[in-house]
Amino acid sequence: MRELWNKLQSRGFDEQTIDAVLQRLSDSGLQSDDRFAENFVTGRVSKGSGPVRIRAELRERGVDEALIETHLAGYAGAWPELLLQVHDAKYGKQRAKDRKALAKRARFLEYRGFPGELIRDFLFD
Repeated sequence: MRELWNKLQSRGFDEQTIDAVLQRLSDSGLQSDDRFAENFVTGRVSKGSGPVRIRAELRERGVDEALIETHLAGYAGAWPELLLQVHDAKYGKQRAKDRKALAKRARFLEYRGFPGELIRDFLFD
């Protein structure tokens, strides 16, 4: 809701009007942070983003931490498989042969939002 609030404020609406309109939208079910977070997580996962990046993007948009954790928890067991898919789409199934290639792949996976521990387990096992 904070993202919508910021957009309305940047367009010159006063704070009381914004609060009233957003409250009416929320009460009528037209605006839902829960629904937004669910759709956002699903969309980012389908594009190959990891939990670290998704969490950061949702925080940036003002989504409550409990909502973020609720929706990310549904994918808890899927992160290793998604990391494998993202890696193989970029580099193929062949593993890195030297430290420089390993570092490059680790940076790429980190940028995509996968946690360091998961990256280490994948690249060094």
